[in-house]
This record gives sequence, C-alpha cells and structure tokens, in this order.
Amino acid sequence: MASVVLSEAEKLYIIHGVQEDLRVDGRGCEDYRCAEVETDVVSNTSGSARVKLGHTDILVGVKAEMGTPKLEKPDEGYLEFFVDCSANATPEFEGRGGEELGTEIASTLYRIFSSEGSVDLKSLCINPREHCWVLYVDVLLLECGGNLFDAISIAVKAALFNTRIPKVRVLEDEEGSKEIELSDDPYDCIRLNVDDVPCIVTLNKIGYRHVVDATLQEEACCLASLLIAITSKGALTCMKKIGKGSLDPESIFEMMETGKKVGKSLHASLQKVLDEEESLGTTRQKVGFLG
Repeated sequence: MASVVLSEAEKLYIIHGVQEDLRVDGRGCEDYRCAEVETDVVSNTSGSARVKLGHTDILVGVKAEMGTPKLEKPDEGYLEFFVDCSANATPEFEGRGGEELGTEIASTLYRIFSSEGSVDLKSLCINPREHCWVLYVDVLLLECGGNLFDAISIAVKAALFNTRIPKVRVLEDEEGSKEIELSDDPYDCIRLNVDDVPCIVTLNKIGYRHVVDATLQEEACCLASLLIAITSKGALTCMKKIGKGSLDPESIFEMMETGKKVGKSLHASLQKVLDEEESLGTTRQKVGFLG
C-alpha cells in the first residue's frame, strides 16, 4: 500500500490533533472527505462508476457474460473480482509492486460478497445447471490518497447499481434442445437490487481514538485498522483487522458502533446521489475525466 514518510514532529502533531477531535484538514474524527461519484463512464461495459475520495481515484467496470453455474450452487450466477493497481497511482506499484495489494483487495471483496443476501444471485440464473450470468467486476486504482477499501466499496456498489443485464428467454424445440434468445431492445434489461450491498468503513486507531476516511499521513500514524462491512440497515456482515498493532476488545466494540453509525449515513448519501443521477437520464453532464 502507498505510504508517506513523516518526521516524529509531524506524527506527534497529527496524533495530538486527533485526540482533540480536530484533524489536519479540519475534519472531526467521524467525518468523510467530499466524494465525487459518477456512473456510466465506460461505454463498453454493462455498468461502470468512478469515485474520487480526496486524492484516491477509483474506476470500476462491470461486464456481464454468460457462463455455467458453479456445481455447489446450480441455480445462481456469481461475481468475479479483478483488481489492477496502476503504476501511475504511486511509484511503489511499478513492476509487480501492486500485485500483493490487488490480491488482498480482491479477496476482501470476495469475502464481503460471499455473505448471504448481499446480491440476489438467483436472479442471475438463466437455466439451472446450464447457463447463468457471470459479473466480472474490474477495479482499477488510478490514484492512491488513503482509505482505499472504502472508496473501492463505494465504487463497486455504484457500478453494480448502474449495471444493466440483457433479458433472455430460454426456448425449447420439439426435440427438447434449448436455445437462448437475447432481447434486441437495449432498454429491455434487468437491474440488480443493491439495497443490501455493503460498504466498507475503515476505522484507523490513532493514539487513544479512531478516525474514519484516513489520509495517507494519518495512515502513517496508525498501527492497526478495522475494516467493517456495513449494509444500509446498519447490519455488520464482515470484519477484518489490518496492520501490525493490536486492538483491545473495548476499542473494537467502540469502532464497531462508530462504523455502524457512519456506514448508515454513507449508504444514505450514496443512494441519494445515485438516484439523483439516474433521474437526469441522458441529459446529465459528464463531469469526470472521461466527460
């Protein structure tokens, strides 16, 4: 993961500020930076989204392709995640430097979406045991400015909200062989219900307090972090500790409560933006780097 080098004086300044609930950029401990969310930014995908959170820039594309259901779940489709860390994001990602981080992010996304009910996978099934939709979710990390996991989870949810899957019909002839017919109408498609798709809230322990949406400088002062996956109803579906430091049970409980509160607010704000953008239709102005 990208990191910055801070002097002891700089670290002390950040830590003391956090204890007073005043961060370097003026935010409180439970405040997010202003986020830019834009959907439908890549034309040759089934759905896409770009999220800019501070100096963290994420692009996500979702491609729906027909595949064969997994043996253990013959009546469901499934998701595949691929994460690419661009060498332009930070010099540390040059060569194969970003592979380890990409693998860690992908495994975290798999773990989150493996929870029951996050996405209705049965709606992706076309013909049990034979055909289903496979959603390939490609995450591209363009710029790294701290709080990667939260920004990626926001972008993935926005891209899934934007995803349109063509409607298909299974036709059976007199001999019993089946054919799949795709609808010619581009507007005749199914949409995913993303109400229960969780967002990640990362809580970083700095001194005796914890902060959300940490910058690179704040991450350099943090020894341990807690990743919490929260649904729009405030339900906790997944939890993971990262970092070399330790967390005592009382701190973990406090961080979980903060995560639930902040996560519900994050979901509400994101859904409001997505609904507003959806209501504009084709008249909306593209404001991102692809506009």
